[in-house]
Amino acid sequence: MSNIDKISIAITREQHEKIKAAVEAGAYATTSEVIRDALRDWEFREELRRLERERIGRLWDEGIASGPARHRSIEDIISEAQSRSGTHELERAS
Repeated sequence: MSNIDKISIAITREQHEKIKAAVEAGAYATTSEVIRDALRDWEFREELRRLERERIGRLWDEGIASGPARHRSIEDIISEAQSRSGTHELERAS
């Protein structure tokens, strides 16, 4: 870690106790390591959210490009699903 910025953060007493307990248990060497690990997890989740937004945007665009929706009965939808899967009957849960 060549460039380290020191910051001050406010956390609850319970959060502080959990961080201290993790260090005392040997899961982390320092409290800073706990925070850096949490930040890495946050960065990973943010990247997943970004990728999911992009995927949903692409699916939206594909849906719009596929043309207008058409009204179909549930029976037609089931029949098409059966023909695609090779199944002649769909079992319905009771």
